[in-house]
Amino acid sequence: MEFEIVQRAIRGDHQAILSLIEMDEEILFRMAFTYLKNEQDALDVMQDLVYKALKKMHTVKQHEYVRTWLVRVLINCCKDHLRKRQPTVPIKEHHQVQWVIYSDMERLLEQLSLSEQQLVYMKYFQQLKNKEIAELNQIPEGTVKSKLHHILKKLRNFAGEKEDWL
Repeated sequence: MEFEIVQRAIRGDHQAILSLIEMDEEILFRMAFTYLKNEQDALDVMQDLVYKALKKMHTVKQHEYVRTWLVRVLINCCKDHLRKRQPTVPIKEHHQVQWVIYSDMERLLEQLSLSEQQLVYMKYFQQLKNKEIAELNQIPEGTVKSKLHHILKKLRNFAGEKEDWL
C-alpha cells in the first residue's frame, strides 16, 4: 500500500480509506465469505467494515498496521454477525440454484474449525506474517507457528483420505 494513501486515510480522508479497502476488497470479501458461508451476509459485513473504517480509521496508530487493522475489524464484524444470526432451518435447493462451486481446497478447508480456517486464510491468502497474525489474535508468535504446523498436518491427512470430500 502506498504510504501517502495510508497517511491520508489515518487523517480521516474518506476517499483514501475507500481506496485502501478497494485494494484488498477481493481478499476481504473471501475472508468474510469463509466465515459466514453466505454471499449476502458477506456483503453485509463488507458494508459494516466500510462504515467502521470511515468512522474509526483515525484510531490506527502506526501506518504499517492499517491492513492488519482492517482485517481485525472485518473479523470482529463477522463474529458480531454470527452472534446476531437467527437460527435457520436449511432448505434443500435444486442444483441449478447453487451460488458457489467449491474447489477441492475449499472442501478441505471446510473440514477445519473456524479459528483454523482463519489462521490459514490470514497466512496463505492474506499473506500476513506470523507476527501480524499473533498480534491480531492476541497470542504468542510461537503459538501461531505451532497451530499452523498442526493445521497443515491435518489438511495433509484430510487430503490423503479417500472419503466423500472430493
